[in-house]
Amino acid sequence: MSRAFSLFLVVITLVLVGCNQRGADTERLLLTGSSTMAPLLTELAIAFENQRGQTRIDVQTGGSSRGITDVRRGLVDIGMVSRSLNDKEDDLQAHLIAQDGIGLILNTANPVVSLTDQQIVNIYTGAADNWQLFGGANEPITVVSKAEGRSTLDLFLAYFKLPVADLRAHIIIGDNEQGIKAVAGNAKAIGYVSIGAAEYSIRAGLPIKLIPVNGVQASTDSVSSGLFPLSRPLNLVTRVEAKPGQVSSTTAADFIRFAQSDKARALILRQYFVPPQG
Repeated sequence: MSRAFSLFLVVITLVLVGCNQRGADTERLLLTGSSTMAPLLTELAIAFENQRGQTRIDVQTGGSSRGITDVRRGLVDIGMVSRSLNDKEDDLQAHLIAQDGIGLILNTANPVVSLTDQQIVNIYTGAADNWQLFGGANEPITVVSKAEGRSTLDLFLAYFKLPVADLRAHIIIGDNEQGIKAVAGNAKAIGYVSIGAAEYSIRAGLPIKLIPVNGVQASTDSVSSGLFPLSRPLNLVTRVEAKPGQVSSTTAADFIRFAQSDKARALILRQYFVPPQG
């Protein structure tokens, strides 16, 4: 073996060892779940990575149901769940990071400015199918609804006391961005999405507007004051550990504390969510 070739092998070995050591030192977290929470968690992940150094956080959507399932199966470190946990989910622990609301959106070209709860029920069950019934144009209503497995759908149905089988939707969407685009591109459409996501899009110039629910204007201010009737917590969810408040992964625990800290507050507000009170 030549001296030059031997030196080459030594260099390659040192490079590979160095890469392996760097890879081994890198802390990794995987989060899945709520599409409402994903933009905020992506921003929080970037801030945490910059502060922490050797940490990589992957944020994937799929709905709150996916977040619950993945945490239970041990497939992810943290689930993103945009609702409260129920009695059947006592094997899980919720870590509140923000509050949000669910608001009805219309295209700004639609002259309708408000709808009663019963009128919304009539629209979503197909009993009312023309905007003229509510003071709008003589145009058919395009109903936009969420896919099953999304907490936004579950909370919408619970508030309006609607069985999912009674829904009559023309467009089924997964995340808030899809719903906002569907309404922004169709003056005859109505949808329901995260208030935070809607306000963010309105600020960006998209032609949508939020309308009141039960007489209360849909806004982050209404959510913050506790007046808005269709509000929800945004939770990071982990499996219950031996001691209350603990998380099995040190990195996951550190990230959750970061997401609940004052350092995260500006990012939460920038996404038009409401930081926890106190």
